[in-house]
Amino acid sequence: MWPGPLNPRLQEWKGRRVWLVGASSGIGAALARALAREGAVLALSARREDALDTVARDCPGACVLPLDVSDAAAWAQAWRRLSERWPAPDLVVFCAADYQPQRAWQLEPAQAGRTVQTNLSGVYYGLCTVLPGMMARRAGGLVLLASVAGYMGLPNATVYGPTKAAMINLAELLYLDLHPHGLGVYLVNPGFVRTPLTAKNDFAMPSLQTPEQAARAILAGLGAGRFEIAFPKRFTLPLKWASMLPYRWRFALLDRLMRPT
Repeated sequence: MWPGPLNPRLQEWKGRRVWLVGASSGIGAALARALAREGAVLALSARREDALDTVARDCPGACVLPLDVSDAAAWAQAWRRLSERWPAPDLVVFCAADYQPQRAWQLEPAQAGRTVQTNLSGVYYGLCTVLPGMMARRAGGLVLLASVAGYMGLPNATVYGPTKAAMINLAELLYLDLHPHGLGVYLVNPGFVRTPLTAKNDFAMPSLQTPEQAARAILAGLGAGRFEIAFPKRFTLPLKWASMLPYRWRFALLDRLMRPT
């Protein structure tokens, strides 16, 4: 076992170069503003350049790099532009996401493909882009924003949930591969956060947090060097415990919770 924290404690942000992918709204935008206040040097990426420009106004010196994460060629182009400004990022944060609440009988090929491409394929494209330089320097870190929806199969997350489960699995594998090479891997599993994505939900969301609360929780977890940064605990811990129940009990519990009142 590794003694102490599993990852480097990221507590001093002044001058630290952070590439935030998915920074145009929600948790990504709030995290960008929080890091800017701490003195980090930021590169901000997402598809919507106008929204990125709005966030960048609150982040002095930030570099705006529009990027469609589902396009492998776009990653290479953004990387070339970033390399003209920076030697290399110290931290890359993957927080781009797509979500559509769906039950199994509501699946549509185009929507399913878009969610998988954004939430999972885009992360792989990004890893192919940034890992060679990080491996060569034996320095840097990766932050993967997954979700407690990846802990187990939850209704309404028919495509989103499996992509987040895959990200949790991927973060674990990345840690085992990259930790011996001096790289940090941080897994973020939020509960419900008030964002444009969760605004699509028509059900009650327990322990709903603001993006600003989420950003503070992420910075605290990075500062402590945690591998998994899950919040809020009053919501995420019961879900993790439920994921360990035998299937018969778990299915019965979820079925009861989903019944109309």
